[in-house]
Amino acid sequence: MKTPARFEVSGGNTVLLLGTTKGAFLARARDGGGWELAGPHFPGEEVYAMAYDDRAGRSRLWAAPGSPFWGTTLRFSDDFGATWSGKDERRVGFPEDSELSLKRIWQIRPGSEVEPDVIHLGVEPACLFESRDAGESWRPVEGLLNHPHRERWQPGAGGLCLHTIVGDGEPGGRMMIAISAAGAYRSDDGGATWVARNQGVRAEFLPDKHPEFGQCVHKIAHHPTNPGRLFLQNHWGLYRSEDWGDTWVDIANGVPSDFGFAMAMHPGDPDTVYIVPIESDGFRCTPDAKLRVYRTRDGGASWHPLTEGLPQENAYETVLRDALATLGPGQVFFGTRSGKVYASRDDGDSWELVRDGLPPVVCVKACVV
Repeated sequence: MKTPARFEVSGGNTVLLLGTTKGAFLARARDGGGWELAGPHFPGEEVYAMAYDDRAGRSRLWAAPGSPFWGTTLRFSDDFGATWSGKDERRVGFPEDSELSLKRIWQIRPGSEVEPDVIHLGVEPACLFESRDAGESWRPVEGLLNHPHRERWQPGAGGLCLHTIVGDGEPGGRMMIAISAAGAYRSDDGGATWVARNQGVRAEFLPDKHPEFGQCVHKIAHHPTNPGRLFLQNHWGLYRSEDWGDTWVDIANGVPSDFGFAMAMHPGDPDTVYIVPIESDGFRCTPDAKLRVYRTRDGGASWHPLTEGLPQENAYETVLRDALATLGPGQVFFGTRSGKVYASRDDGDSWELVRDGLPPVVCVKACVV
């Protein structure tokens, strides 16, 4: 039976935003258990970035569908997918004199409650775009667009993508971004200037294993209640910083591999982080063909596998950088390249299959409406 195009959403519903390589889907948790699926939206187009914005009384979905032939657009819906803005609205583009062309939007990040109309985009080729009018207009952040390192940045296997944006939530405050394969950069002045922050993070694939920049950072996680602490999943390497990225220390204790993509913070506990290790850059599947989410509850001092409800044999799965999400209280979700989506309602102690048979899942976001 074909999936319906949309479903009704009411107050208190948990909704998953699922971006795949063949369109976007929405999943709604039923009150009596189980999940209802709607979609695909933008069928046939890849959707690597989605977001939900409920600031200032909005109830808005954002999505960035695109194709390698026709490019990427930024679309929004105020009725949970019943209608979407047109392709020519909210256009995102580089200045003509930059000689750059938008290839893909990797991240859509609404700002904090104190700046209800601010939204940031992370794009490929690596740049940060900002809107200060709730997405009506967009401009590249000049301090990064014109960064002196740009001409020496090199793309990772997925392209030269700015895929992670974290901030302290203050107007004109501190921000950290991650670029594959340029590394982590921080701004202390709202984006006016940017400095590489990769001390201690190794670049296993380079002759100089600890360069100023050139690391292939896969994801950075941050919790607002512990503003100095960051967690980083690298292309080989798992790290923590206690000083907003000035220095990083290795925390790969008890994991089957320190290679991986996905990383997410527990929404209520700054010591709890989730990752999904991958065997290696040469064999990008879960180690030992077991689908395991690893959790630390002590800031990375130790990691423990979470397996109940997940296949533990012949599970050659891959979870990509933006396909793991958390939502309070204690909810964790992830999607795989084989088109499966899993959910936990008890901090990862047990898992249920939300849906299988989807196209490859590349983005999972969660919200309560």
